Amino acid sequence: MNTVTLWTWSLVVGAVVIMIVALLLVAILATARHIDRHAADIWQVGKSIAGNTVSIWMLEHTNQLAKEILGTAQSIDNSVKSLAGKLG
Repeated sequence: MNTVTLWTWSLVVGAVVIMIVALLLVAILATARHIDRHAADIWQVGKSIAGNTVSIWMLEHTNQLAKEILGTAQSIDNSVKSLAGKLG
C-alpha cells in the first residue's frame, strides 16, 4: 500500500467519523431543545398551580373566625331562648 492510498483511506475514515459525530451532535441538540420545551411547559403549569393555591394557608384563619362567629351566634341564640322563656 503506497502513501497516497494510505492518506486517501485515512481521509475517508476521518470524514465518516466526522459525519457520525455531526449526526450525533444534531440528535443531542434536538433532544435538548425538546427537553427545554417540556421544562418551560412544566414551569408555566407550576406557576399556575402556585398562583391558584397561594391563599390556602388563609383557610385556617378563616376557619378560626367561623368558629368564633358560631360561638357568638350560639350565645345569642341561647340568650334569645332564655328571654323568650322568661317572657312567654
